[in-house]
Amino acid sequence: YPSRRGINAIASLRSRPLWWTRTAPTCDKSRVSIAETLGQLALFADLTPSQLEAIAHSHDEDVFAAGERVLRRGISGGNFYVILEGEAAVEVEGEERHRLGRGEFFGEISALTGDPPTADVVARTVLRCLVIPAVQLERLLVDRPQFMLRLLRMEARRLQGTVEWRQ
Repeated sequence: YPSRRGINAIASLRSRPLWWTRTAPTCDKSRVSIAETLGQLALFADLTPSQLEAIAHSHDEDVFAAGERVLRRGISGGNFYVILEGEAAVEVEGEERHRLGRGEFFGEISALTGDPPTADVVARTVLRCLVIPAVQLERLLVDRPQFMLRLLRMEARRLQGTVEWRQ
């Protein structure tokens, strides 16, 4: 017979919606749900568990191999990417300008303006991302002002760092 703890764990899993445990290939051996991962990221810190579940359920995730180009300068764009696991490099003319890691995002400018990306983004390790198409990003920002404010603050800090770096 399973232990009392095991019975409670099984009952707990049955009470969750099926998509709660939806996972994709991960960078390491762990299989953490998208909603649980989002809840650990600063960008999503103001959202409730039910809001995190809704985001996880309504958006896809994608996994990129190390060395794979996720965004190509001047060509591909239109999605907002949130890094769930792994690292990516922002490159301009083959030179790495910035390294992105878990909880950081890219593609937001193209997704919001409709313009093609101004830099390449290349996976440095196996890269697992939540992918939100531009139209859905706009709806997410309007429907969840606390998320929009947090994204805006993170973007302002990123811009401030870029300006300081150039001086």
